[in-house]
Amino acid sequence: MRRAAVIWDMDGVIVDSEEFHYEAWKWLAERHGKEITREQFLPTFGMTNPDAILHLFGEAKEAEVREMSLSKEAEFRRRLKGRVEALPGADRLIRNLSAEGHLQAVASSAPRENISVILDELALEGCFQATASGDDVSRGKPNPEIFTLAARLLGEQPINCVVVEDAVVGVRAGIRAGMKVYAVTTTRTRDDLDQADRVVDSLEELIPADFLLP
Repeated sequence: MRRAAVIWDMDGVIVDSEEFHYEAWKWLAERHGKEITREQFLPTFGMTNPDAILHLFGEAKEAEVREMSLSKEAEFRRRLKGRVEALPGADRLIRNLSAEGHLQAVASSAPRENISVILDELALEGCFQATASGDDVSRGKPNPEIFTLAARLLGEQPINCVVVEDAVVGVRAGIRAGMKVYAVTTTRTRDDLDQADRVVDSLEELIPADFLLP
């Protein structure tokens, strides 16, 4: 048996950041003389910032979109400090995998600075050897680019990697990358995630032995 390299999605897997994103978008809307409801916000969760801005604010010039995006992300980071918590079982599993000698990476479409701040808040940065962010890739999930990049940064072949995901597009990306995929039902149902190699309702169900490969 060999230790798998473990590649983690972040939002919906390590942390639930939805509320912080909603608060940041509301703050940005107020600065622009608008109000947004949770119902308006929910379809944007998981969108790129330019697409979310188009959905929430309408057409804007490229420079304005960039400024709005940077402002929103800075506010997001400000709001989560001191408040963010790991989802059940996530920090324990990450720490235990690290102690057992597994290489680990985060592969998230979030900006690199967001990933760094969240891992720092959770005191988990030392458990990861690599980070692949939305700043590092040109194609989002279900394209496998972010997972293949994470494997390359870890110095591992895809066949030696296990992806931990909560989204259908993430599961598909992991499969397309040639990796084993575990899915957690944080945001989707078991039926939605049935393409994964294993589906759990909580990361508390997993132990390091589950990440040993033949």
